[in-house]
Amino acid sequence: MRSLLVIIDGLGDDHIPALNGLTPFQYAEHKNIDTLIKLGTYSEVSICENDFIPESLSCILRLLGIQQRDFPTNRAYLELLAHGRDISEYEMVLRCNLVSIDKDNTLVSFNGQGLSAESMAEAAKACDEFWQGIEFMHLSMYRNLLILDKDRRILDNCVISPPHESMGKNVDLLLGELKQQSLLLKHFIEGTAKRLERFNHDDIRYMLYPWGPSERKTLPGFQALHGLKGAAICEAEIVRGIAKGLHLTAPKIAGVTADIDTDIAAKATATLNMLKEYDFVLTHFNGADEAAHRYDYQSKAEFISAIDEEFLEKIINNIQEPLRIVICGDHVTSSINGKHNKNAVPVVAAQINTVAIPVKINNYQDILTFLMRASDMRG
Repeated sequence: MRSLLVIIDGLGDDHIPALNGLTPFQYAEHKNIDTLIKLGTYSEVSICENDFIPESLSCILRLLGIQQRDFPTNRAYLELLAHGRDISEYEMVLRCNLVSIDKDNTLVSFNGQGLSAESMAEAAKACDEFWQGIEFMHLSMYRNLLILDKDRRILDNCVISPPHESMGKNVDLLLGELKQQSLLLKHFIEGTAKRLERFNHDDIRYMLYPWGPSERKTLPGFQALHGLKGAAICEAEIVRGIAKGLHLTAPKIAGVTADIDTDIAAKATATLNMLKEYDFVLTHFNGADEAAHRYDYQSKAEFISAIDEEFLEKIINNIQEPLRIVICGDHVTSSINGKHNKNAVPVVAAQINTVAIPVKINNYQDILTFLMRASDMRG
């Protein structure tokens, strides 16, 4: 019996007054999820519990059965892997957002708000020159990486607040410790800010915000760990990096993005194709998390509804073999404050095209037990 894990990133949320006091998941239309609940179970559990901060890297690795001792420090290294690059044991890599600040140096956005995709690409190009000791690597939109020699002071002791958790705070204070620890990065931040001046408008200025330092880390192979041949349908850089690190097959799919504009039907088709060949498939949707970071609870609810109608209905109607399926979030992303938290997220678990069995999901270990034992029943 094959297994499908559908992660709707940031699925959990607060109760929203404008949604009649419901969460976006509760407000969304999801008749296919409701059908699966009748066949299986619905519960709410915390994936991170009290063990680590609530963010996608650690939560998704936990859902895939990776022990906490094997988690990388921050996600930049896996994002680098997602783009076909690696670093040596003597180097480190930092995430680097294009952010906007106001005339008082207050952080206004973590994602280049106010610039089009084309302008963000131009901004990255303006910053992409030979910086002595730093390699600048543009990923997509506002996302970039910096590769430089390993500095244990930055890796181990430097506190850099994530920009998406720090809106409304003074950027000089947010990056003060980093600049103090590294004159190289101080020069880079100040030098690129000058190169970005032509994009400034209406008292809004743009700059690069390095954060989340990471070093090389080898993950255990998924098949060696679980005895399952695995694949992943995903576009978010961190999830593609996880897939590469775990040796999961992760095809590129036309029209698929890491936001609410993704081609959901294309992800359904790709998932069905992978389920013909692989024992385990992870399908990841990132748009709900992105919408919540933008405080857009309405779009988050609509995206959940679209996943139900365009993805789950196609899976349920087109798969003939017995299948175990789990639909869950990795963490809460609040549409009220735009932040992650460790609260419980919705989890739906069911078995289709076979005799229904009682399912209980009380914690993340139960999710793993339900999904990974499918290998015992393959025909």
